[in-house]
Amino acid sequence: MECRPPAPEPHGDAAPERDYTGAVYGSLLAASVVVGASVGPFPRLQLVLLLLGTAVVFWATHVFAQLFGERIMYVPVNAQEIRRMCATEWPIVTAAVPPAVAVAVTPLLGIGPRGASWLALGVALAGHVGWSTVAAKHAGATGRTVVTVGAINLVLGLLIVVLKVTLTH
Repeated sequence: MECRPPAPEPHGDAAPERDYTGAVYGSLLAASVVVGASVGPFPRLQLVLLLLGTAVVFWATHVFAQLFGERIMYVPVNAQEIRRMCATEWPIVTAAVPPAVAVAVTPLLGIGPRGASWLALGVALAGHVGWSTVAAKHAGATGRTVVTVGAINLVLGLLIVVLKVTLTH
């Protein structure tokens, strides 16, 4: 394994590169939380808190791993670097917000707990596929590659659905 320093930050008027990894990962993480929670009788508030709390814990873990993993050899860990890494990994948390909101609004829509779980799973998987295709498009992938990336991520998400169906029925 080759160790190399992180890519240099852009300077001047260049827009910073956007990393969609956290959003892609966070969306699938949210889907996994919903699947795990659906095997028990979780009230809506518990599911919302479980989604957001798990995302925050994974976010903090990613920040810590990035700061004190390989990077420490190349980048001094100071307050500025900690803030930058917290911001870089924040999409893990924001990816959990749409499924949590979906669960929170289900009483207004007349949807029961089981339906809330399915809605949250669908929203999380839509986010997973959406963020992965946006990432591919932003990276300059061809149309065919963008579709392939979306399809692969849809299959990965559907594996979560298969787990939910087989484990809860």
